[in-house]
Amino acid sequence: MKKVIEVDLGKYKSVELTVEEAEKVLMEVSRALGAESQDLEETYRVLRNFDSFYEIAKRKYKDYIVPSKNLNDMIKGTVIVDRLRLAKEGEERKIVITFDRRVKEEVIAEALSKLGYEVEVRRLETHS
Repeated sequence: MKKVIEVDLGKYKSVELTVEEAEKVLMEVSRALGAESQDLEETYRVLRNFDSFYEIAKRKYKDYIVPSKNLNDMIKGTVIVDRLRLAKEGEERKIVITFDRRVKEEVIAEALSKLGYEVEVRRLETHS
């Protein structure tokens, strides 16, 4: 199975996963970086309460949920998750995790590979 890491112009990396896959990938990334951060804890809370957060986001017309970040984590550069987009396709609960720009794509790719996924990196370019 293939997963795509999309890298945008701001060097933010995004991956679409199911809720179950997301928690495993985040644990691998956290282990690889040797970092636990407030945004990561908040993200786990969103994953574990997906339906509630999905309903709130829909009701407020929000595309993204931005986990709260600790100023110390931001200064140290240990922020892992920038924002989350929750979606449902039928009964399947999906999440797009946008990682902080300082998380290297190699770390994300390795975490996905360890979980058995083939990884493709797609860079979003401007068309001029």
